[in-house]
Amino acid sequence: MLRTQKHLHIIGIGGIGISALARYYKHLGYSVSGSDAADSPFLDILRKEGFDIKIGHTSENLPENTELVIYSEAIITKPDLTPEEQIYANAELAKARDLQIRHLSYPVALGEVFNAKQGIAITWSHGKSTTTAMTTLMLANEYQDNPTIEIPENGAFSYMPTAPGCSAIIGTQVPQLGNTNFYSEIQSENFVIEACEYKRSFLQYHPYITVITNIDLDHLDYYKNLEDYLSAFQSIVDQTSGFVLISASDENSQKLIIPDEKKIIVWSGKIVYFPRVEEDIDGVKKIYTIEKSMDLPNIFPQVPGEHLLQDAYLAYTVGRLLGMQDDIIISKLESYKGSWRRSEIIKTTQNGNILISDYGHHPNEIRPTLRAIHEKYPEKKLLVIFQPHQYSRTRELLDEFALSFSHVDELIIPDIYFSRDKKEDVDWMTIEKLVIAISKNQPQVRDGKWLENTAKLIAEYDKGNPDSSIILLLGAGDVDNLRYEIL
Repeated sequence: MLRTQKHLHIIGIGGIGISALARYYKHLGYSVSGSDAADSPFLDILRKEGFDIKIGHTSENLPENTELVIYSEAIITKPDLTPEEQIYANAELAKARDLQIRHLSYPVALGEVFNAKQGIAITWSHGKSTTTAMTTLMLANEYQDNPTIEIPENGAFSYMPTAPGCSAIIGTQVPQLGNTNFYSEIQSENFVIEACEYKRSFLQYHPYITVITNIDLDHLDYYKNLEDYLSAFQSIVDQTSGFVLISASDENSQKLIIPDEKKIIVWSGKIVYFPRVEEDIDGVKKIYTIEKSMDLPNIFPQVPGEHLLQDAYLAYTVGRLLGMQDDIIISKLESYKGSWRRSEIIKTTQNGNILISDYGHHPNEIRPTLRAIHEKYPEKKLLVIFQPHQYSRTRELLDEFALSFSHVDELIIPDIYFSRDKKEDVDWMTIEKLVIAISKNQPQVRDGKWLENTAKLIAEYDKGNPDSSIILLLGAGDVDNLRYEIL
């Protein structure tokens, strides 16, 4: 008897991470359906790839032959309910429960496939997607040739003659990987993911290599303070079996307790590591670690910005730990041309201005992004349309946001994107308060009065300032949809 094809249903399939997991399962041979609250051009792309997608959440969306349901935690929109009530307020999940269909959140489901492989988790407060994309591109073996990988002993860097291959779930779309957020070489043991720290989701993962480049307090709707935030990163360190990469320039990363034999420190010019030594001295066995270092090579990324170079060096170190040769690593990293919504150049407008989109939504992401754009286009004016992500984050980091737009000529704030926010934060954090705070340091800031009106303001600016400017769509919400309104 022929076995019928397994069926997976994904709730919230339009999310960038969960859609990559949907693509991974489809690559494994599953039939996949999904649902989301609102339609989008991204969902049209998924439909063209063969995904059956419904808009809205009703019990009828769940096919009868479903064997597994995976849901995005973004569908949980009623914070006043208990955790169980929040989940089953969704009609599709309620039906899955009633029919006893196995259902998992995205982090749990990703953990199941990731932990079955040799996992490489890219995690920190900023830059996860870029470093995940770079690492995937570096490891990707275009010939689908997967040689046996010899795991280096702790602290020992060895060589292999080619890229070792990987599968990957990436938090952005990468043009060089088919303009998708997913890559898979099923035979490879390496699995690269962008591991999100929100609600300690990354503790579902047990990596062989964990990369942490900076720790800036974020997600204050969940974490109590910096100590609480650091404790989550300490936990992912503790459950990493091989190596933990940190940046020497990040103060908070230095606070983590990392055993020497796990620790790899990436400086601006060196990699410092601590191999284990066993010695027999006068019949007594001594075991200790010693500090060693190796020079980092010159790497010249095509995408500008010092923060992008740091991402490249972290990816480089992962490649060396997996035994890759410098010439292969460097050529792959220097070929990286950027990713969707990571200083992505969309087009030149009909009036000769350059339209760029970037996902940055934390002050420590915004500042280096604006600086890199200013350095690349010093002769151009910069119009930024910034949409803060979450009322709670904007409220907690208001003073930092007020200091984040020094390289901007004009700033428009269309609205604040609602996500998991409490009523008290929505009531307190108004656009007016944000504009007043920013205007003390950047007087050319104004309320865009929602996206539709902001699109009109952009059109007016574009017409009145031809061949002169960068127009930047900045934020993690739906501000990027303005790209379809700008001619």
